[in-house]
Amino acid sequence: MGTWCKRLYMAGIYLFLYLPLLILIIYSFNRSRYSTRWTGFTLHWYEKLMHNSMILDALGNSLIIASLSAVIATFIGTLAAVAFYRYRFIGRKVLYSLVYVVMMSPDIVMGISLLIFFMLSGISIGFTTLLLSHITFCIPFVVVTVYARISGFDPRVLEAARDLGAGEFQTFRYVLLPLLMPAVLSGLLLSFTLSLDDVIVSFFVTGPSFEILPLKIYSMVRLGIKPEINALSTVLFIFTLFSVSISQLLIKEKKK
Repeated sequence: MGTWCKRLYMAGIYLFLYLPLLILIIYSFNRSRYSTRWTGFTLHWYEKLMHNSMILDALGNSLIIASLSAVIATFIGTLAAVAFYRYRFIGRKVLYSLVYVVMMSPDIVMGISLLIFFMLSGISIGFTTLLLSHITFCIPFVVVTVYARISGFDPRVLEAARDLGAGEFQTFRYVLLPLLMPAVLSGLLLSFTLSLDDVIVSFFVTGPSFEILPLKIYSMVRLGIKPEINALSTVLFIFTLFSVSISQLLIKEKKK
């Protein structure tokens, strides 16, 4: 009886989490233009989505920002995680704690603070400010992901590398980086996903000349939910699910 209760409890949780997504996916194939009434199966909205130049342009901008911010944040975050692990310096614990502060800060607070900073710095709102902002909130996630991986290392591996004559760069290139690669790739995919679907921070730090997909969807939803939005949301969900699955497979493969 206890086992069945646990299974029902878990089923209820997953149903609560994923039932809205399932409904959205089903209605993305609805022939009716009104999402609340099912009239038959169709791929028309996906076809229409592929011919919507405004959405495709916004998607291209989002992919550019997400790719650049993910690569730069992964590079900086990986080096920061290695520094936190290998070196002891004044303020190390404080700096590492500040990583969590950035992660836990409300998006609206980060968006407003970044906007004020850019205004005081005289930087025009647009592509540059959007890219810098996405790098800023992606770096802590990379640091935490890579640091969790490197903390499980046997320190004798690094000592053996130094005993064999390896320098700092050689130790990082031939010992640390191969062992860290699953965590680095996981941080890269996580950063890409976070950047791709960010709305709140992007709303404050981007201008009208550079529109990204999440803000485009937000503006479309304010005028009413259209079938194209269901189709677009389904595509984004499948892409996110694929990225998370690849990230988990990389971690499991390395553990084996």
